Amino acid sequence: MTHNELEELLIRADTENTNGHYEEAKELANTILETLTTASRFHFKEDSSVFFKKSFSDNKETLEETASLSVRTLLALAFAERMMGNYESSLATLEKALSIAEEFDNDENIARALRNIGIVHQFNSDYRAALEYHHRSLAIFSKLGIKKSIGLSHGILGVSYYHLSDYSHALEYFHKSLEIFEELGIKEFISENLYNIGNVHLNLSDFERALEFFQKALEIYEFLGKKNSIVIALESIGVTYKELSDNTQALEYLGKAMVLNKELGNTYGIGSNLGNIGNVHLNLLDYHSALEHFLRALAIFEQLGRKNSIAISLGNIGTLYANQDFNGYDAIEAEGHLLKAISLCEELKDKLNLYAIEKALADLYHINERWKDSDTHFRKYHALEKEVQSEGAKKQAHKLDYERKEAEREKHLEVERARSQATDEILSNILPVNIMERLIKGEKKIVDSYKNVSVLFADIVGFTKLSALLPADELIDVLDIVFTHFDTICKKHGLEKIKTIGDAYMAVCGAPVPQVDHAMRTANAALEMLEDFEIEQRFSAPVNLTFRIGLHSGNVVAGIIGENKYSYDLWGDAVNTASRMESHGEEGRIHVSEDFVNALSHGEKYLIKVSERGETEIKGKGRMKTYYLSRVQ
Repeated sequence: MTHNELEELLIRADTENTNGHYEEAKELANTILETLTTASRFHFKEDSSVFFKKSFSDNKETLEETASLSVRTLLALAFAERMMGNYESSLATLEKALSIAEEFDNDENIARALRNIGIVHQFNSDYRAALEYHHRSLAIFSKLGIKKSIGLSHGILGVSYYHLSDYSHALEYFHKSLEIFEELGIKEFISENLYNIGNVHLNLSDFERALEFFQKALEIYEFLGKKNSIVIALESIGVTYKELSDNTQALEYLGKAMVLNKELGNTYGIGSNLGNIGNVHLNLLDYHSALEHFLRALAIFEQLGRKNSIAISLGNIGTLYANQDFNGYDAIEAEGHLLKAISLCEELKDKLNLYAIEKALADLYHINERWKDSDTHFRKYHALEKEVQSEGAKKQAHKLDYERKEAEREKHLEVERARSQATDEILSNILPVNIMERLIKGEKKIVDSYKNVSVLFADIVGFTKLSALLPADELIDVLDIVFTHFDTICKKHGLEKIKTIGDAYMAVCGAPVPQVDHAMRTANAALEMLEDFEIEQRFSAPVNLTFRIGLHSGNVVAGIIGENKYSYDLWGDAVNTASRMESHGEEGRIHVSEDFVNALSHGEKYLIKVSERGETEIKGKGRMKTYYLSRVQ
């Protein structure tokens, strides 16, 4: 097979994994690996080295491509093995993938292998080991700057911290992941993080916040049409309403989840729904309905072999039979179910559920005056109580810590929002809007070429003499009045102010936003600068101002360079020529180049009077044919 054919097989394997067809994915992956072993001397057997340097080709690029394909295939195989419950085999496959990736110093593949090893440890409930691999993976992805992978790593870390009941860190990483995917606009991962955050709030008994995040997640799941995720969100919302004692809403959402689980053929989901609906009926004191749902859930979990769910169902049934308010009260049935539940909880080391079941059994024996048995199980209950209460205290501490951090975070965000708003306002007054947006997005150097722009230079005639007559503060006031007037005119006609240099003012039309009629806009702006200006005589000496304006059209380079004190500027011969038009012009007139006149369209020339000045010696340019502009009377 060719390399491209093998790549196509890998795509098929990934698709089969996505669709839950793990045997098919495994078969395809093994086909690829067998082909690579035969063709390129890559070895994947237990008793052989991972890679022999010799290959069918000594071409480095070919070797690296083959190695990369091998790693990605091993990752696909490991995924299928993991989803089939073969965790040891999955880990062994991933170790091979990691070894090849390290052999070729492929950082991205190293990070992917580490991440997947961490996920297998999560599946094995070894969350401490998972954290180690996920942090190593995140460090590499961060160095590489791969945002999607960084976001995924944050989310996976959040899951590990969640299972360790470290809710503060779980929320921190879920929120980081959410922020990245909101920036990237990837709705699938936005929704997953929203759901995970909702779960943390549910465990913190912050039910209103949990509902908020579950509902947001559900909205996106429905938009994406992800039925498997929709059903989980519906059930979580139902459970949350149960905790809020809103039994009507709880039954509505759990009922919707049940309908969808049946449509999907999700047997475990149906069992979970039945158990949760049973607990709602228990809240409603409808004991017979509760028992019916508990028994149906138990039958499903026994069929599936889900020991944890079996233990919970047995505990629910036993506790219900032990309730003297239930007219089906049966001490023998209660005892049998509770003892089975205890046995399973001990096997699974599920102290939280064991704690509650030991209490129920001790109470049952007490009611039936079996004092010795009651004392035995009360002792076990009290021994577990300390551990469970300790966990509860830890949970409360996490909640308080989270609330404190959230308050600090919100305060920080308010400060940052205010600062950002102020920064944006300042930047928007300094830089063109689209240039500002590019800077904010992370562009370090912005340099663009523009054809057919018009550059304007304006200068105050006799400013040097005026500066000798006026105090410094009054002189600044004069400049402020003049340049504010020019700013208003430029904004009106679509020119971009570039800068002021002493008493000189520079603007451009056609950059950074191209303008077809840049010459006409610039001509009108210049005419208005001369026509409409008057200054109030409130200074210590008479102020009578006239201006000299120069215009030229041509090509420029524009942008921002450097890292400090950002300034949008223009470069090129067109800038120099426009400056020369101003300096070689006359007081109260608009001096323009032949290129500027040519830039005016035919129709525009009838609206603006163009008077030929003749050839003029221009410093640094030689003799040039230039013109004056004025209004058509």
